[in-house]
Amino acid sequence: MGRWRAMTGSAFKHRLGHAPWTLIVSLTVMAAFLILGVRMPDQLAAGAEQVLEFTTSHFGWLYLFATTGFLIFCIGVGFSVYGSIRLGADGEAPEFPYLTWLGMIFSAGMGVGLVFWGVAEPMSHFVESPLGRAEPRSAEAAGLAMQYSFFHWGFHQWANFGVVGLAIAYARFRQDRPGLISETFRASLGDRVDGPAGYGINTLAVLSTVFGVATTLGLGIIQINSGLDRVAGISFGLDNQLAILAGIAVIFLLASLTPLESGIRWVSDANMLLAALVLVFVFFAGPTDFITAVLTNAIGDYFSNLIGMSLVMEPYTGDDWVERWTIFYWAWGLSWAPFVGSFIARISRGRTVREFVLGVIGVPVLLSMVWFATFGGSALYFELFENAGLGDAVLGEMSSGLFAMLDLLPAPAVLGPAVLALIVLFVITSANSATFVLGMFTSRGKLNPGRPIRLIWGVVTVLVTGTLLVSGGLGALQTVSIIAAFPFMLLMIFMAASLLRAFRDEQRQKELHEALLQERIQRLLEEHDAERQDAEAPEADNDPI
Repeated sequence: MGRWRAMTGSAFKHRLGHAPWTLIVSLTVMAAFLILGVRMPDQLAAGAEQVLEFTTSHFGWLYLFATTGFLIFCIGVGFSVYGSIRLGADGEAPEFPYLTWLGMIFSAGMGVGLVFWGVAEPMSHFVESPLGRAEPRSAEAAGLAMQYSFFHWGFHQWANFGVVGLAIAYARFRQDRPGLISETFRASLGDRVDGPAGYGINTLAVLSTVFGVATTLGLGIIQINSGLDRVAGISFGLDNQLAILAGIAVIFLLASLTPLESGIRWVSDANMLLAALVLVFVFFAGPTDFITAVLTNAIGDYFSNLIGMSLVMEPYTGDDWVERWTIFYWAWGLSWAPFVGSFIARISRGRTVREFVLGVIGVPVLLSMVWFATFGGSALYFELFENAGLGDAVLGEMSSGLFAMLDLLPAPAVLGPAVLALIVLFVITSANSATFVLGMFTSRGKLNPGRPIRLIWGVVTVLVTGTLLVSGGLGALQTVSIIAAFPFMLLMIFMAASLLRAFRDEQRQKELHEALLQERIQRLLEEHDAERQDAEAPEADNDPI
């Protein structure tokens, strides 16, 4: 019996690898956070604000440099000689069809955020011009609003996901290693990733993921509450938001028990179809010509000012606009990076590095631009030319702008519930995907983690979301995302360097193999020529001449 226990214990330890320490430490930290949030929500909010002020005051510049660097890195490796490396065996076919793959990336990436901010961000910039560079509520403010909306949802944001996704996909499918964040550092740290260093890396990834996903779920819950207020007269408030969170939790926890192919994929396909229908309807039912003009103008402004916006700070005026908007967005994306990157890696087997980069930071950015031009452009049109009062609505409640704008379009009684259903589907997709990724992180990188571990992380994520809503709503969600992102941002810098080193090592091995092969071919040719000459030599000796 003792021998059997020893053997099973050894097998259990071997099977889980990093999982016990990562799981135990992560759950302990989350339990402490939840206890503090329930018993002392005001103190938690005050402490988080102090940490936020310190982080943004002293390290705000690092968020800007790091995120810009990640974009340069993705473009560089994607269009370099490394772009032909396949995330899998040479010649391996992709696991998912191209359109399904893009749909899963988009919906798991920023679906909830696009719906929440599609009207709210342009209108916020319209009534409070970025960095005070235009008169509020003017035509110039409208142009600047769309320019910065494109910037915040453009290449930088998706590059965060691309770095993590590419590193994990390469380690998992090219090097046949577990799908853990720590494995992406093996080229630099070697076997040290199997010890405390690896446990610490994976634990930071888990904590960042939980807070990043909780931020997004919180935004989705607030938006759903606004929609129900408009559609069904359910009042906007914390009690109803917690009730909505409980209902959503039941749905996505049940969905999380299904396999990836039949669960997340089905929901992803459904919400992408509904999103496409809503987008097309608003585009043609709204001010179509104005939307196309806004899209064209904003793309030009975005590319013309990309470098300046990427590294702008306001040291001379003390304006905190960059901290409240750009740094929040970059931090939110960074805190989401382990989750979205891991999920994208999970569905990208068989893609080349170049195909991965184009798919992750190319197509989703274009779709984001079309979304903002359609919804944000429509809102600006109604505000500029019909005095619709959408700016005041957003100032009163950030999440109400979308449904206030939908009331100005044809068939609002149908459109409102459709958008509400879309938000619910996006929330379920994000939460469902998160349970898979957190399960992977805490079960030795298994591609299909067990149901119990997925349920555990689903419940934890819901509890954290509820705690943040109680502790301060939207402000608390923004604050915790910035704080949680900082340590993982530092890890991502070293992750990119480690991935580049792995690419170089593979390329050198390839070049060495090709050189050895060429040398062998040359030697065989020389031997063949020598044998032919030897065969011809006797004939020459017997020549009568």
